[in-house]
Amino acid sequence: QVQLVESGGGLVQAGDSLRLSCAASGRTFSSWAMGWFRQAPGKEREFVASISKRAGAAAYTDSVRGRFTISRDNAKNTVYLQMISLKPKDTAIYYCAADADAGYYHTPRARTAYDYWGQGAQVTVSS
Repeated sequence: QVQLVESGGGLVQAGDSLRLSCAASGRTFSSWAMGWFRQAPGKEREFVASISKRAGAAAYTDSVRGRFTISRDNAKNTVYLQMISLKPKDTAIYYCAADADAGYYHTPRARTAYDYWGQGAQVTVSS
């Protein structure tokens, strides 16, 4: 059974940095593309970033490009989201997700592409 557990969320001020981690169970982590999504109150869950299974490619939504960096450590079964220059509009619950069927350098953006989801980590950015 696959489990994804996010950590590292919290309350920060605008301009601060935060790093989210997502630890995955299972011996096939290196064969999954991984993604981060977020959901603000009253809004749809939206794509933030994704990384291919061998970390050769990454994709970002426009609003975070240049501020957020997704990375992975296949030896630790962990994917990270480094966030800098945080803004109040980044406030949301952040979810990591795994796509077990992605191609070698695929960086999926659609929610429907992902097979497994974590429980979410709250990130709150105050002005």
